[in-house]
Amino acid sequence: MILRRVARPLLASIFISGGIDQLRNPEPRAEAAAPVLDATVGQVQDKLPDQVPTDTVSLVKIDGAVKVGAGLMLALGKFPRLSALLLAGSIIPTTAAGHRFWEYEDPKERAAQQIHFFKNLGLLGGLMLASADTHGKPSVAYRTKKAAKHAAESVSDTANTVQNKLPWG
Repeated sequence: MILRRVARPLLASIFISGGIDQLRNPEPRAEAAAPVLDATVGQVQDKLPDQVPTDTVSLVKIDGAVKVGAGLMLALGKFPRLSALLLAGSIIPTTAAGHRFWEYEDPKERAAQQIHFFKNLGLLGGLMLASADTHGKPSVAYRTKKAAKHAAESVSDTANTVQNKLPWG
């Protein structure tokens, strides 16, 4: 459908451009994310394996790479549901760390951050819709229930056929 071919790249564009910027210049975002990461990752840092990066700059770069990769996949229509889920998982910490409008005293800065916060919520809604889009096909749950019902009917039919062929049936 033409709508998907147009809408997916439009939705993905903000993530691709933002992810590229994060990879090129992670420090400003790392500074904004530091308080949130200290409160979350900082509490479990000693329990994580040494191979897991816990420094803020590395985590911001990983988030940027996820945004670029999943954004490109969504834009190209490759694994669109998975890529939308990855982007949704990426936008939540980005919003929580970067747009904490309630912490700003200046009314103009607070208003600007509030706009970004709600813009990100809107993007999250679009990603949720994209992650549930089945291209007009029935959902996996529906197809599973239908297959189970068909299998149960087949077993019942087979059992009835066998029972009718038995000499005492």
